[in-house]
Amino acid sequence: MKRSFLNLKIALGALGNYRLRTALAVLGVFFGTLSLVIVGNLSDSLSLKTLQEIDNLGKNLVIVFSGHFHQRGPRTSLTSRSTTLTREDGTAIAASLSAAALVSPAGMKAFPIRYRNSVLKAIAVNGVTPNFAEVRNFEIAEGSSITADDENNQRKVAVLGPTTAEKLFGNENPLGKTILIWRVPCRVIGITTAKGSDIAGNDQDNQVFIPLKTFMRTFTNQEYINSIYVQAVSDHAISSLQQDIATLLRMRHRIKEGLKDDFTVVDLKDVNSLKNDAMGMITILGRTAAAASFLIGALGILSIMILIVNERRIEIGIRRAVGARKRDIVLQFLLESSFISVTGGLIGIFAGILASIGIAGILSYPATISLPGMILSFAASALAGIVAGIYPSLKAIQINPVDIIRS
Repeated sequence: MKRSFLNLKIALGALGNYRLRTALAVLGVFFGTLSLVIVGNLSDSLSLKTLQEIDNLGKNLVIVFSGHFHQRGPRTSLTSRSTTLTREDGTAIAASLSAAALVSPAGMKAFPIRYRNSVLKAIAVNGVTPNFAEVRNFEIAEGSSITADDENNQRKVAVLGPTTAEKLFGNENPLGKTILIWRVPCRVIGITTAKGSDIAGNDQDNQVFIPLKTFMRTFTNQEYINSIYVQAVSDHAISSLQQDIATLLRMRHRIKEGLKDDFTVVDLKDVNSLKNDAMGMITILGRTAAAASFLIGALGILSIMILIVNERRIEIGIRRAVGARKRDIVLQFLLESSFISVTGGLIGIFAGILASIGIAGILSYPATISLPGMILSFAASALAGIVAGIYPSLKAIQINPVDIIRS
């Protein structure tokens, strides 16, 4: 034990004599550790953010879109329209499929909205059923939501998103006021709580909700709808429910075998999977960059340790001559290289945590600390130092004390 402490003291003293070289070697390991920590933390933050966005859209949610949609990454874009999806399809799903806990048909179209001198040119107006708020996880901050009486009597009432309410009314209380949606006067009965953007980046707070019957009879005069929101009874039932909905709608729409669907059934878990796959590629690239940084750092340690061995030949020879064993010399140089890498690793971990918290704050992501990422980063930094110190230490024990004394 005493020999180990002595070797450590000698190693630290030697590194102190080469401060600039030591700092440069530490820097190489620092960047590799920093990259690994940031990539690990941000990957976890993005995954958590995506799950929060999905829960924000609705629990165990399956969405049926009218027409054919194409998923590109986390975004879903309309490539063809259809007029075959009806409110009766939603009723059939609720009646026929036991895995469907709640079903909410909905329509959506952009209309201009006016209140006095405030005009919003194109705001998403949603025709919804009374259970829409429960299915889509919307909460009412002020006033009330759309009721069954509003729906059955086709009342001209509206619930506003907070962004829409602020744009129209400013600091004025919107409840009870009458707005013009297109040319139709509607009374404001409620304001939703802020939800932010959805998984596709759409602002959920800048929209208006009216009863579905009012929407279909007064605003669009159409029998078809845009979408049906279905809440599954459990997370495990989503996959089978998705297939059952597709089978039922193909039968109702009389789609022959071999022909494409005129609807699209989307499971938000699939969207999450696509988003995680994209993040997985970014994580791989980040870890590749971190590995390159570690390689550069290890090469830096290796070159510096070789220089140090060459410059300390006399010291090594004298130590060997006065009784130092070969393993003492090996241990000394391994301690020096390990100290460099571990120091760089610890500083990199600390800086990576601070940087991850800062980046998460800027991006409005939940800040997370990946313990496996930190363990991997520290292990990689320690391994880089040990591997880089093996060759210089072996070269050091090849120095012949007699040759040193003669010189």
